[in-house]
This record gives sequence, structure tokens and C-alpha cells, in this order.
Amino acid sequence: MVPVQTNPAQANTAQANTVQIATEGGAALAELDGDGAARFLLVLTHGAGGSAGAPDLLAARDAARALGGLVARVTQPYRVRGARAPGSPVRQDAAWAEVVTALRGLAPAIPLIQGGRSNGARVACRTAGAVGARAVIALAFPLCPPGRSPAVSRAAELRAAREGGARVLVVNGDRDPFGIPGAQDADRVVVVPGETHALKGHRAVIVDAVTEWLPTVL
Repeated sequence: MVPVQTNPAQANTAQANTVQIATEGGAALAELDGDGAARFLLVLTHGAGGSAGAPDLLAARDAARALGGLVARVTQPYRVRGARAPGSPVRQDAAWAEVVTALRGLAPAIPLIQGGRSNGARVACRTAGAVGARAVIALAFPLCPPGRSPAVSRAAELRAAREGGARVLVVNGDRDPFGIPGAQDADRVVVVPGETHALKGHRAVIVDAVTEWLPTVL
């Protein structure tokens, strides 16, 4: 078991609770919302330089909580250290697998869903098969860096999640400079009108997308 240290509140209380998780890449932090009677575990994480309090992550959390989920919003080790760049994908993915293993220890008998925004969505897709995730919620998936050739597409990461047995929901803004994944790359693609890569507005659209889709994968 990966070491988990909780704050004085118990990890299965109904209020938000922060736990620290030791990984080979350093400590990660997870903010837990939910209780021991949860129907499923949803583990979410931030973009490369962002935080677990991003508006789209909070919208996904609220949708999952309304459906009876236990939600963990994870600040990855590199962000806990104060770095903005995630570094090696191999090391990032290894630390993520340790985090998910620890969180599953808190809720071992329920389905695992994972996801994130931007770079966090990439991590969730790349590791879905390895951690046994039933599904992935990819918010603001960064399909291709702006100004780069379409040949640099990261759609293979979405396909890798599906090949690993996970179903994939993509939610992207229609003005995202990174582009929008195609219908062939995910089980469902929701395009939010008027939104950029930040996905800061149209909260109800994101909530509705997650609310409608999650029951289909549980």
C-alpha cells in the first residue's frame, strides 16, 4: 500500500478532506469529497501549471457527487513542489499510478473513473489501462499544440485509453486553440460553445455532460 496520511478528519466523512500520498516522485495531495457509501471513485487532476480548483474540475466533481461518487481532486507531486512543468511523462505516469493505488485502498470495492483537464487528461488517458480505470473524463484535451503540424496530434493517447478497456468522454471548448478530438477518438465528444482551452464558463454544460455520461459506464 502506498502511504496515505490524512488530516484529523476521517477520509470517509461527508466533508472535503485532504490526504497526503507518498510517491517515488514526492508527495501528492488529494482533496476528497464523499463518503464510504459511494457508488464509484472519481479521481481528477489539473493541467500542467494549474490547480485542482479549476472550474471544469469542480463542475465534474459536482456532477459526480450528485450521482453518489467519492471524488478525489489530486495535486500532483511536481505542483506540490512548486514546479509548473510536469517533467518526464514516464515519471509523471508512475507517480499517478501510485496515487491512484493509494486512493483505491480507501475505496477498494467500487468502480474507478479517472480524468483531468489538459495535461491531466493526457495522464488519465495514458494510465487508464495500467490502473484499471473503467472510464476517463478528458476535459480540454490538448489535441495538438497551437502552431504545430496536425501530425503532432495526441489522439493516440485517447485511443490508448479505449484500447486499455476504458470508455472516454471528451469535453472541449469550440474555441480551443489545441483543437477538438474527433468522434472516432472517444466514446463521446461534447463541444462547449464559446469556450477556450480554459473551460472557465458554461458550467451547466459541463455538469450536464458528465451527469448524462457517467451512469452509462457504471
